[in-house]
Amino acid sequence: MILSIRPAIAADISLIGQFIRDLAEYEKLAHAVRFDEGIMAQKLFGARPYAEVLIGEIDGTPQGFALFFHNFSTFEGRPGIYLEDLFVRPEARGSGLGKALLARLAALAVERDCARLEWSVLDWNTPAIDFYKALGARMMDEWTVMRVDGAALSELAAK
Repeated sequence: MILSIRPAIAADISLIGQFIRDLAEYEKLAHAVRFDEGIMAQKLFGARPYAEVLIGEIDGTPQGFALFFHNFSTFEGRPGIYLEDLFVRPEARGSGLGKALLARLAALAVERDCARLEWSVLDWNTPAIDFYKALGARMMDEWTVMRVDGAALSELAAK
């Protein structure tokens, strides 16, 4: 078995879309998926990419992905990497691909002089939480995620 990690290219947009739909199904959030592949392709591979994607393959077959972008820590005075999505197909779990994707992200963070690698995990997803803890991640229980979207976002922008 050969594990490989590669940067996604524009031709991967349908694959990325399918990984996102599969992840949403696993997270019981399929109803929340609204992306348009054409717009997403522009945002990922256009003149100003907003995020990057790594494709994880086993024996040349795509089996997972990681979508991430840079953030910035004012306290550290350095960038960080925020992992938006990590997904490995069920049949490939336990192969080491998830760990390989996270290791590649950690290597990118080090190469890019980032202060941290961060992500969120649903509180009910104990298999993922246990996996992340085994890799040295720690829970940030003192922080609560806040979000403004939809009509509330438009209303706030209009103030």
